[in-house]
Amino acid sequence: MRTRIRVRRLRRNPLHRRSDVVEAWTVLAVAVLLLLGAPLLGAATAWWSYGEARATAVEQRAERHRVRATVVGTTPDALPSVQAGGDHSYRAAVRWSTPDGGERSTTARVPAGTRHGDRVDVWLDSRGRGVSPPVGDAAVWQHSVTIGACTTLGAALTVLLAHCAVRRVALRHRMAEWERDWALTEPRWTHRRA
Repeated sequence: MRTRIRVRRLRRNPLHRRSDVVEAWTVLAVAVLLLLGAPLLGAATAWWSYGEARATAVEQRAERHRVRATVVGTTPDALPSVQAGGDHSYRAAVRWSTPDGGERSTTARVPAGTRHGDRVDVWLDSRGRGVSPPVGDAAVWQHSVTIGACTTLGAALTVLLAHCAVRRVALRHRMAEWERDWALTEPRWTHRRA
């Protein structure tokens, strides 16, 4: 019984307007775009961003190295109240020995609670400046998943906004078509002249 009803709805119907057909096809296009298009676009963007982030991580690992250094600068006794609690760091002067026996120093980020004379691991670039550690695999995955999810959500919202705009235009056209047809039909029913 249900199949017959669906087939009847697809047949030519004098009450169906062109705007109804456009709106029906739009619903089908929106469904396809939401179920297939947006996830595929999100997956493609995530794949691309994974490749870019992975290349950046490899580049950072190649140009940065870790050394064991001694804190030689002064460190604050307490962190400001805004930074209290959590995993915070601050800049301090550190000194380390080079492989050729010399000593070098720079300012680098050290963990909160580090005191003068403590030994810490710091990351340095090729010029010996303190830098942040290279990006890890977990951060690369997190970045990729976030980019993919945001792209999927953005594409879905764009499709839904476009669908709302099409529905508004279709409703406006439908009302104009009904008004035009009623203007032709009303005089025959009410025997009034237009």
